[in-house]
Amino acid sequence: MTCSNRAVRIAIGTLFCASASLSQAETIKIAYIDPLSGPFAPVGQNILNSFQYVADKANAEKWAGEHKLEVIGFDNKGSPQESLNVLKTVIDKGFRYVTQGNGSGVGMALLDAINKHNERNPGKEIVYLNHAAVDPDMTNSKCSFWHFRFDANSDMKMEALTTYMAADKNIKKIYIIGQNYSFGQQVTRAAKEYLARKRPDIQIVGDDLHPIGQVKDFAPYIAKIKAAGADTVITGNWGADLALLIKAAKDADLKANFYTYYASTTGVPTAMGAAGIDHVKYVAYWNPNNETFSGKDIVEGFKAKYKDDYYSIATYSVLLGLSNAMKQAKSTDPVKVAFAMEGLSYRSLNGEVTMRKTDHQLQQPLYIATWVKINGKDVKYDQENTGLGWKTNQKIDAFVASQPSSCQMKRPS
Repeated sequence: MTCSNRAVRIAIGTLFCASASLSQAETIKIAYIDPLSGPFAPVGQNILNSFQYVADKANAEKWAGEHKLEVIGFDNKGSPQESLNVLKTVIDKGFRYVTQGNGSGVGMALLDAINKHNERNPGKEIVYLNHAAVDPDMTNSKCSFWHFRFDANSDMKMEALTTYMAADKNIKKIYIIGQNYSFGQQVTRAAKEYLARKRPDIQIVGDDLHPIGQVKDFAPYIAKIKAAGADTVITGNWGADLALLIKAAKDADLKANFYTYYASTTGVPTAMGAAGIDHVKYVAYWNPNNETFSGKDIVEGFKAKYKDDYYSIATYSVLLGLSNAMKQAKSTDPVKVAFAMEGLSYRSLNGEVTMRKTDHQLQQPLYIATWVKINGKDVKYDQENTGLGWKTNQKIDAFVASQPSSCQMKRPS
């Protein structure tokens, strides 16, 4: 009888523990707030697909233990005001994590709104996982405990890009063109400042800022670039604004070399085609044709599933960093997870990365790459079925591109 009672108690205890374990497993819903309609929709949809593909991989491999990750898309139409409306919706739906990246103007609006929400609603805090909004102010004067950036900011990228450019003595005349909002303005400022320090002999022969997402024909801008005699163009343009700029340069047979931030994003490879060979470069946190082809399983799997190219490894870094922080915190509570994310180091697809505690800016290696024909050796992966892809020129260690921060962060008690 005693043995029987003991067996019953053990059985009940086992069932209780299993039940408790199951009750602790959660589905962590992350609201993706980015353009899913309008001129920037192709980029927004690609990145949403990337997040969801990586989330499936994370769940299958139990990155967050028994917790599941789910990324759900919300269309902000590229508008700061629409983004604030969407934010209210996702808060009402109970989301505690949001991600956004396409547009620093949107990012600034969300950051301010999330700060205010968290101050007014203790116990219902939201954490902002920034995958691509790269205005440096977001981790300097506007830094926030609730914001974590997983892309390199525009100053880090310009530091790497101009260090590479400084060694090229063929560069003599540069034209800068960008979108007229906070990010485009920061690119212009940094390009002038860093080139003056590293190559004061280079002439800046032109500097244009144009309305974001509104220019349909860049031919007049390309005519100005040709007339100025520029041998090199620097641009932070992205999405349709970069695709149309490159197309206009191709149509006008402009021979200048383009140094870009986002030439690998949706639509641009097709717009460049063969005309961009050896003329277009980018600075980014990753290249699928990297030194070890790290991430090739994702590149190939994503292509098979979506007939599209995987290029946004911030989607990988965000979900792996979040998962590691939840395991370290032994919690899914946003406040505890945010504290655990500070100073967190882990291995992403581009190598060892660290979320700097000072300002919540991810420190990571960067790549300079050139548009060339694939060769099956160091350039295996093409983009948009063009037979052309990115050849790694240089991998730049995190400490080289790292920038100081003026962040004076206020943390919750």
